[in-house]
Amino acid sequence: METEPLCVSPAIGMMYSDRLNIDRYTQGFLENHKGLTEDYWPLYAVAGGIGVFISWVWSLLLGSYANEMMKVSVHILTTYLAVVSVLCFWCRLFFWGGAFAVGSLLQFLYVISVIDRLPFTMLVLRKALKLVWGLPKVIMVAHAFTVVMLLWMSLWSFGAAGVVASSMGDEGRWWLLVVLSVSLFWTGAVLCNTVHVIVSGMVFHVLFHCGQEESSSLPPSSLVDSLRYAVTTSFGSICYGSLFTAAIRTLRWEIRGFRSKICGNECLLCCVDFLFHLVETLVRFFNKYAYVQIAVYGKGFNKSARDAWELFQSTGVEALVAYDCSGAVLLMGTIFGGLITGSCIGIWAWIKYSDRVIMVASTAMLMGMVLVGLGMVVVESAVTSIYICFAEDPLLIQRWDADFYTEMSEVLHRRLQHRSSRAREVLTTA
Repeated sequence: METEPLCVSPAIGMMYSDRLNIDRYTQGFLENHKGLTEDYWPLYAVAGGIGVFISWVWSLLLGSYANEMMKVSVHILTTYLAVVSVLCFWCRLFFWGGAFAVGSLLQFLYVISVIDRLPFTMLVLRKALKLVWGLPKVIMVAHAFTVVMLLWMSLWSFGAAGVVASSMGDEGRWWLLVVLSVSLFWTGAVLCNTVHVIVSGMVFHVLFHCGQEESSSLPPSSLVDSLRYAVTTSFGSICYGSLFTAAIRTLRWEIRGFRSKICGNECLLCCVDFLFHLVETLVRFFNKYAYVQIAVYGKGFNKSARDAWELFQSTGVEALVAYDCSGAVLLMGTIFGGLITGSCIGIWAWIKYSDRVIMVASTAMLMGMVLVGLGMVVVESAVTSIYICFAEDPLLIQRWDADFYTEMSEVLHRRLQHRSSRAREVLTTA
């Protein structure tokens, strides 16, 4: 039996299911569902709380058990995607079951393709964590930005909950949720990259000031100056770069992983090479290393990206950057945090609103990814700053950590030799 919308005297202050009478625009050509924004908003509120909790706990565990947490990030994502795929098939959600199964397979193939790079990646991440945990004020700024993101999500979640509860059909709701998801992703990317600029500036100061890790060795106003510069002068460049860098970087990781394992199939290798060179061209204009140049030199985004890439090419450090998978490892932790958030909210939605579970769970997963990503960006910023410093003046790294400098130099030498031998092979075969 169809239930009537909630409607009592306005004097009591109760809610109406269609306070703005939106149904008059949808009746006659869209299927009708009734619901309240207030029915779904608590799910998004809990999703935000879970995302913040995972972000802070993950950051603490990374600081205390770096090796173990990074290994967990690499291996558990494949398993979790496979488990979610099985559960989706069991619930007869065949499309989503297939999507998660493909995701699990791609993640497994990627890990296999870069397994030989993981020891060096773990080394770089450990050193980046060493830098970051020597700057407790930077960690506090990152947590403050997480709170800012949570406040924005509070407003965003009202819109998402309203869309899920609206009386338009599924197709219309999905399109609106896509638009809202893009807005959330961009806002999250802007805040992440703002933190990126702040952390990069501080790490560069640490390495420049005789390699002293303690924040007391820095000028007292350095953090305030970096924060003010990031949210004023550089904010336009940050917003512009946030549109493209994450998507291009992720695509580059995947193509590099598969390209290194393709040998016999010349047709497939030709197609992958075409995509690879296309993405490499885009990377010259949109790369995360631009933010370090923005933080230190105050350049515009496009000029910073080109200068950073030319610096890597001229010094050969690009071979080292291509060999490192630290960004991919941190992304795995981010996706895993989002999946945990989406799973928890999806179970709750399945119990209360089984017909809207996919909508609520997918948007909750995106919320979790953005919040966990804010915690991960601190470490990633330290990694990018290390590479920029190594390319500009290797002595900065040597003064800070001589053993680490030796390791990086040896790996760079091996990678350059490997590239030269591959180039000779290509010329010989041609």
